[in-house]
Amino acid sequence: MTRVRHNDYGVLRPPAVGAWEPSLRVSVVIPAYNCAEALERTVPALARQTYPAELMDVVVADDGCEPPLDVPGARVVRVAGGWGRGAARQAGQLAATGDVIHWLDADMLLADDHIEAHMRWHHLVDYAVVIGDTRFVEEPGEEGVQSEYTRKTLESSRRLKDAGASAYLLHTGASTSVRADLLRAAGGVDTSLNMAEDTELGYRLAQAGAVFIPDAEARAWHVGPSTVMLREKEVHRHNWSYLGDLIPDLRWLRSHPRRHWRVPYVRVVVTATTYEETRATVDSALAGTLADVAVTLVGPWDKLTDERRSNLDDPFLDLRLLHNLYAHEPRVSFAQSVPVSAAPAPFLLSVPTGWVLGADTLSRLVRHADRDLLGLVSVALSEGASGVVAARLERTAAFARASLLDGGADDLVDEMFGSEWVSGAEYAFAAAAEEAEPLAGDPAKWRALAGERLREVKELRAEVARLAAEVERLSAAPPADDQEGRGGLSSLFRHLRSAG
Repeated sequence: MTRVRHNDYGVLRPPAVGAWEPSLRVSVVIPAYNCAEALERTVPALARQTYPAELMDVVVADDGCEPPLDVPGARVVRVAGGWGRGAARQAGQLAATGDVIHWLDADMLLADDHIEAHMRWHHLVDYAVVIGDTRFVEEPGEEGVQSEYTRKTLESSRRLKDAGASAYLLHTGASTSVRADLLRAAGGVDTSLNMAEDTELGYRLAQAGAVFIPDAEARAWHVGPSTVMLREKEVHRHNWSYLGDLIPDLRWLRSHPRRHWRVPYVRVVVTATTYEETRATVDSALAGTLADVAVTLVGPWDKLTDERRSNLDDPFLDLRLLHNLYAHEPRVSFAQSVPVSAAPAPFLLSVPTGWVLGADTLSRLVRHADRDLLGLVSVALSEGASGVVAARLERTAAFARASLLDGGADDLVDEMFGSEWVSGAEYAFAAAAEEAEPLAGDPAKWRALAGERLREVKELRAEVARLAAEVERLSAAPPADDQEGRGGLSSLFRHLRSAG
């Protein structure tokens, strides 16, 4: 299978529409609420598609219409246990049987080759999310225009090839398609959302390894303006109250310095050892300038029973003390084994127990990873007879995509996203609790600033030492170079005064 780097799908070569033989089944899922008239236009248009009829079915999710919908040419499922677009989309996809789920709004009209244009990409790779070219019209038959947001996004990103980790922001339910397996891996549709469900699903698909492909040949027309066009500020006001909690990438929605969020930006994994070492590592991760972090503490927690025991001679005493310490900390969870993925969090940091993070270690590591959209940053902490001790910052989307392909995960991540090694000392990791800066006292931002100033002092001291050595060398120069030496010495002394 072709390997796409970041979101640059230009390496894929889809066949021309009408010049290939399809084999995958597709289910077109249409959420519907009081839109029988629109469905009378949309569903018959699906019967005219060039994609083979025997490979396509249509599922309409009736979101509480009265009277219940009866749509010729489609299988109707009634939404139960909820309401709204999220619940309707999920009900429809659960009833679907296709290899691919094609979302479609009820008020859409499709070109006759629309489904075929989508499906050719899904025959190339398993991790494509295809976005149709939707135009907005007042009446059927008009050429229409793209939304301004879509137009600007496509123009500024080489049609999402350069969109990197933010390509999912163009994902909408008006006309997009995704492999059913990838949709299930991402967790399906959030049934609690009746708006913003498209963006939130797009984000989780990105974490599952998706590449987002806008296809200009997948032509479609939306009859009437969208809700965003009519009430943009109100839509954003509503949606952002949800999305700040669910999409860590939307950093501007997380301006609060210390609050807890449902989906963390970074999940830190620590394996429980001794009480003191483990506590030092976990507490340092929670005390940094990056507030939206969560810790998974790995250990045999099932061994902690309520049977009578000697409190001080308990063979699982350290484990029990750690559980007592973090039982009511909402940012710490307990796991029996190391999680395979941090999804839906975009980053996972694995830290060897006993190593502690500086105040700005996490924020600097994430900034480093984001600079070139790296999939893996390995941090060399120490080296001994058993090899290199390292921490690892993994990009969730990169490792998820690698898991869909054949080969070693690290090698595939390096090929598709890039990877680097950095020094632990450079990122303020400390070898043991007693070497670490204290967590008490000043807030994390002041500790981070102090750490930055200490690094600057070390660099200046090294520069002073270098210049002093140069002064000593020039002072020992032969008499013939005396005039030149004095000029060099004067320059060096001026440099020393300014540096010191």
